[in-house]
Amino acid sequence: MIARLALAAALLTASLAASAQQFGPAQLPLKADDGDSISNHALTADQMAQVERLPGLVDAVGPKGNVTVYQFYDLNCPFCREAAADVDKLIFTDPALRLIFVPYPVLSVQSVEGARVELAVRELAPQRFLEFHRKVYAGRGIIDGARALAVTDAMGLDRKRIIDIANTKRVTDTMTTHAKVGTALKLVATPAYVVQGVAILGHPGLEPLRKIVASVRTCKAVIC
Repeated sequence: MIARLALAAALLTASLAASAQQFGPAQLPLKADDGDSISNHALTADQMAQVERLPGLVDAVGPKGNVTVYQFYDLNCPFCREAAADVDKLIFTDPALRLIFVPYPVLSVQSVEGARVELAVRELAPQRFLEFHRKVYAGRGIIDGARALAVTDAMGLDRKRIIDIANTKRVTDTMTTHAKVGTALKLVATPAYVVQGVAILGHPGLEPLRKIVASVRTCKAVIC
């Protein structure tokens, strides 16, 4: 069983998303699928480079896409669970999109436990990460280490190796780095997206995401 570890201060930096308007002004006129404004702000080239250099990134569909979307998420954020279904549809319907998952366990000790297992799956069986991601969201309730391990068991992965990897310092360092960069980028909501130099706080919905991706393809900006 994965040992419970106390959360480092750096992992307590993002609050649970309730509605996008809570997280500051919208620098660009991005709208969610319900018509509300979505908080967003521009990132510097150096901040974008920090995102691109993060350890533990998961390229969900391969590196050949012509638009890259980074999603920062916590497994126990209900809005992230809702967003997962939309992201799945986006991936299936847009083969030219590059979607990169950034595990961002900032809400609880249970989230950290789940992320440890998730990052272990990334290392042990990267080609099955998306399968794990879908399966762990399929059930109800809190996602902790035990529940995440139950999913890897159902997938036939080696439990001992998963636990050994999950408890390594490199996994701890990865989560800490994600938290520190997320804090520096003011990603105070989960999920948060980084697209073409813009941080988007909260989940805008499937169609708004499609419009953002289409705009990047057209004019290299999230809004043309």
